[in-house]
Amino acid sequence: MQILRKTTAAASLLLILLLAPLPLQAQEADTYRHLKLFGEVFERVRADFVEEVTDEELIAAAIRGMLTDLDPHSGYLDPDSFREMRTQTRGEFGGLGIEVTMENGLVKVVSPIDDTPAFRAGVQAGDFITHIDNEPVMGLTLSEAVDLMRGPVDSTITVTIRRGEEEPFDLEIIRDIIRVQSVRHRTEGNIGYLRITSFTEQTTPGLEEAIAEIEEELGDKLEGFVLDLRNNPGGLLDEAISVTDLFLDRGEIVSTRGRHDEDSQRWNATDGDRTNGLPIVVLINGGSASASEIVAGALQDHRRAIVMGVPSFGKGSVQTVIPLGAEGAMRLTTARYYTPSGRSIQAKGIEPDILVEQATVTTAEQQRQRREADLRRHLEGEGEQSVIEPTDPVEETPEDEEEGQEGETPVSDSTAGPEEGAMTDYQLARALDLLRGLALFSQNTVN
Repeated sequence: MQILRKTTAAASLLLILLLAPLPLQAQEADTYRHLKLFGEVFERVRADFVEEVTDEELIAAAIRGMLTDLDPHSGYLDPDSFREMRTQTRGEFGGLGIEVTMENGLVKVVSPIDDTPAFRAGVQAGDFITHIDNEPVMGLTLSEAVDLMRGPVDSTITVTIRRGEEEPFDLEIIRDIIRVQSVRHRTEGNIGYLRITSFTEQTTPGLEEAIAEIEEELGDKLEGFVLDLRNNPGGLLDEAISVTDLFLDRGEIVSTRGRHDEDSQRWNATDGDRTNGLPIVVLINGGSASASEIVAGALQDHRRAIVMGVPSFGKGSVQTVIPLGAEGAMRLTTARYYTPSGRSIQAKGIEPDILVEQATVTTAEQQRQRREADLRRHLEGEGEQSVIEPTDPVEETPEDEEEGQEGETPVSDSTAGPEEGAMTDYQLARALDLLRGLALFSQNTVN
């Protein structure tokens, strides 16, 4: 009986060992079956498609389809696209220094960048580039034209310019290192305005330089900063972390969580607030995405800044670029990121602390309002000389006099608006008003 039990146990163990690999074998069988299906489709397209297609083109298209079907941010970068992406994130390249677009088949100059070869050569906004090194631009894509204009530093390029009604003329320009200006700054009264257009390798040093210049200009009068992240599509995660670190003294900045627990990461701020604790208002809108949302979310969670505007885009995923040798690279979504309080903003976005829609504001025409000093026999204020009649007499009625005696709150006729830099930007104007109010409240508290 004991021998029978041992034999049964041994048989059961053998059966378990035999059955254990079956799920894996079945999974591999499915994989091979699907790969066989792919091979059949590949051969049929190569043989019967209406136009001849190379194997390289078919494989690239298959890879693109596989990655883009995962989520909106994964994808395949062919060698040219991979090179262009690295150029953009590096933030500097050999070129002319012009922002361009395509119009009627020609390259149109949107704006020459200050202190660049194109700017010094006299290229102007609105110019059309018709030829590059005597090769016509007509028929090229914008990307192809830009590739022709970029090149090794100190190399010479000749561009043919058509300007207004003038005869076309040639300009010889020597390429130089062009640094993408991802940070712009200015002062609005006693407030520093910082605008980040993208997060490249140049962003953090550019932001530090901008803060230093604002501090040098305003000195002790500096009341705070507006950090404008509107329409900033994001960029490098490392740059978002280092930019946030400039404004935080301690605490978590962001964390990422992937498919596997060991892939989770967390980044914390280092000692030192570059702005010495001055109040900050962060402006966001529906075009603020990814790295912009990391910055806004961290500063909001730590109550280091007031976030103003409208909800952000809601891209809370992290993409890893994986080089594929000479075949380009793949961009793959590998994690979600979370703000310090543990919020995932994927498909939700950052909700502003103060909701301010963009708007156009015009000054309403108002008739001059009657004031206390316009009323006959009003009590004299301290230091006021006796006045029998108002300097601008207004016909009054008993009702008017009663309203004046009841102390009704006067209506202001002030038409003062925001500074020139914020004259047409309602959201920025509100941010400046808030910072001024905070500064005034702080002064009154100290006094």
